[in-house]
Amino acid sequence: MSYQVVEVLTRRDLRRFIQFPLDLYKDCKQYVPALNSDQVKSLTRVSTLSYCKRRMWMVLDGKKVVGRICGMINPRYNELYDKKRARFGWFDTIDDLEVARLLISTAEAWAKEEGMTEIHGPLYYNTFGKQGMLIEGYENVPPFNCLYNYPYYNTLLKKLGFEKECDWLQYKMAADKGVPEKAVRISKLLMERYNLHEGSIEKLKKDPAMVRKFFEVYNESFASAVYNFIPLTDEEIVEEASSMLQFLSDKCSSIIFDENDELVAFGISFPSISEALQKARGRLFPFGWYYLLRALRNYETLDLMVNGAVPKWQNKGVSAVYHCILADKAKLYGSKWGISNPQIESNSAVNIWSSYDHEDFMRRRCYIKTID
Repeated sequence: MSYQVVEVLTRRDLRRFIQFPLDLYKDCKQYVPALNSDQVKSLTRVSTLSYCKRRMWMVLDGKKVVGRICGMINPRYNELYDKKRARFGWFDTIDDLEVARLLISTAEAWAKEEGMTEIHGPLYYNTFGKQGMLIEGYENVPPFNCLYNYPYYNTLLKKLGFEKECDWLQYKMAADKGVPEKAVRISKLLMERYNLHEGSIEKLKKDPAMVRKFFEVYNESFASAVYNFIPLTDEEIVEEASSMLQFLSDKCSSIIFDENDELVAFGISFPSISEALQKARGRLFPFGWYYLLRALRNYETLDLMVNGAVPKWQNKGVSAVYHCILADKAKLYGSKWGISNPQIESNSAVNIWSSYDHEDFMRRRCYIKTID
């Protein structure tokens, strides 16, 4: 078999790069495609590219695309963690070791030219995007912000010398069962002792200063708790706020304030849009927008996106407060299931789900390799 590696340089190349996984997974009932328009933005116009380096390649068999990869270097990450690492993402391939080798070796060669000594992935430019190769839970449909891949991806990477760097865990919880009695007692105690109260998501959306404060707290709360975390820049905050806030609702999210109206903690969830994205097949028009609009009004399954607290509150059990509030909302709006966002297995925060009626949902892995 004679394969050819081509760099993605033209708009036509980019369209083929984005289309390839749609073809590769056309018969896979679990795969959730991103919107093509979102992919174009992430690969060409996202603010993170103002400081990250990025190159993309495809492997062709004749005129047919059989693999793709994006190589990235985030200098802020390398400076923060004193590393010389490149990362790879948008990695998709047919079940062929030679194709996988061509993709990885091309990304490695570029990374080596840039002075990097290691490569890891699959990752996004920063911590806010899709990351982690699926290694368990192939029978399940992932949340919209999570990767899906065939099992053979892992076999190919291992044959190419990659080893485990870390795993993220996801759980599926019964959303209509309430919270443990202990959490109810802790929540009541904290709310009374510190005069905590719930704020309004709708009000937050209209207050630029509060939006900025929310993302500052996000940066602070995850800095020490999340492995490989990269704080968002000012430009990234503006960008993420404009794309995320429109989907937030008081019906499935909660923000907690103290008596001085200072933000204390937050629990952010979205109605699952995975099925809608499967129907849209990457396109917002002509009917993709309709599927998404319907999904955003259906609270049966919730994707538990981001939970966090201001650092000084992290060891006081404040998560019980927004868990109780969110449990009440789940009952009110008919939610049955909650899918947790990927959480690093070494983070003690994952233990909180053991208190709930839950089951293992997915495990995903970041691989790492020294560049020869």
